Amino acid sequence: MKGNLLSAFGCSLLMLTFAALAGCVSDSLELAPSSADTPWQPGASDSAMRAAAQASGALTLADPVVDESQVYSLPKLIDLAQRTNPDTRVAWEQARQAALAVGMAEATYLPVITANVIGGSNSNSAALPIPIGSNAYFNSNIEGVVPFMALQWLAFDFGGRSAVVEGAKQLSLASNYQFNAVHQKLIFEVTGAYHDYNAARAHNRAASQALANSRTVRQAISARRERGLATSVDVAQAEQIVAQSELRAVQARGAEQDAYQTLLGAVGISPMSKLRIEDTNTRSIPSASTASIQTMIEIALANRPDIFAGYAALEASRQGVKKAKSDFMPKIGVFGTVSSYDLGVDAAGLPTVENNGFNGNIMVGATIPLYDAGMREANLKQAQSRVDAAERSFNQLKDAAAREIVMASNALTTAIQANNSAVKLRQAAYKTYDSALDSYKNGVGTVSALATAQNGLLDAQLAEGDAREAAFTAAANLAFVLGTSTKALPAALTPR
Repeated sequence: MKGNLLSAFGCSLLMLTFAALAGCVSDSLELAPSSADTPWQPGASDSAMRAAAQASGALTLADPVVDESQVYSLPKLIDLAQRTNPDTRVAWEQARQAALAVGMAEATYLPVITANVIGGSNSNSAALPIPIGSNAYFNSNIEGVVPFMALQWLAFDFGGRSAVVEGAKQLSLASNYQFNAVHQKLIFEVTGAYHDYNAARAHNRAASQALANSRTVRQAISARRERGLATSVDVAQAEQIVAQSELRAVQARGAEQDAYQTLLGAVGISPMSKLRIEDTNTRSIPSASTASIQTMIEIALANRPDIFAGYAALEASRQGVKKAKSDFMPKIGVFGTVSSYDLGVDAAGLPTVENNGFNGNIMVGATIPLYDAGMREANLKQAQSRVDAAERSFNQLKDAAAREIVMASNALTTAIQANNSAVKLRQAAYKTYDSALDSYKNGVGTVSALATAQNGLLDAQLAEGDAREAAFTAAANLAFVLGTSTKALPAALTPR
């Protein structure tokens, strides 16, 4: 009867515990938004988080890390980006994590030794078939502590661990190449943003010059108006030309400011930074490469870090097949324990019996897989499928690299030709504008022809600025797709 009551009490306590835990789970829904159609309202915990974030300075912008007294050339901007951009830091940490994974895999060759301790007491009450005196139950109590050390060592597994270690090494190698790829990508992004900013500055200069030219046109028309040689329509057209130029100048200044912020973002520094950026006016336009496409493809395959990362990933997947095959083989291990014990036994009021001692053992065992419902076979097929997918991805990566090289080479050639044409267009537009202005001043031209010439000059100046910076960007893109952004160009690619 007593045992039944204890059992019922234990079951009731267990049910109450489960009910309390279920209530805690449902109560946690209060942390989520109350409905799908209204915004979430912050509570007390959110206010505490906000206060902690503000107190720690996490919600403030980082201080600029630039020297505002110097003029930053493109190499200096790249160096600054490599030191401050978070992308390089993230890639570095990922490479370190992959390297640590190699050490973790190599650690499986060593034994595992654990120190353990078990202690507690056990009370038991059993009904006596025949009561002894006033006692109808036999009560006993055992108390003790058993500290022990255990050894587990997998001695032989038919190459399973070596495959894991080699796979981890390949993934670490891939991560290192990806780290280099991040640097090359960063260099290209900073280079592109730098030339976009310089193109925006050229636009701003051209728009400012166009505004000055439009005011010159207005002065010429006003002078002729004072002499009675121009109409009120001519004056109105002059005012319109000036207004259009002012609008373009405002838009050009805004575009330059936006391009500046884009450049700061590519470098990875605070938008509050004040950088003095070197102009590209003194730089000569790059030349087209004289190397053949096949030579450039060979250079890219020997230099691009993403291709080497893809190959390392392919090798890692092949190691996964070796690991899956090893699961079909036995595992041989060594096991051992060293322990001591200290027990006390108290039964039915008799004197306590103390018992302690020390023992140890070491054993060699083998595990032979016999049946697992096809899990190992499925794991092997999955590993082989990953190899096939990695091979296809690697081949696709090489094809994409070759295609990028062809397109980048064509883009550089086109950009150089476009720049040459833009220079000729700007020179011709200047002559047209000067001739139209002189003709109007001499009374043989029209306002419409003068306005057309001015707009043509502005378009030519904008086209020249865009073409010039596009040539620099195309050269940087070719170096990027060749994988030579972080090293000197091979002799075959040196412009001549």
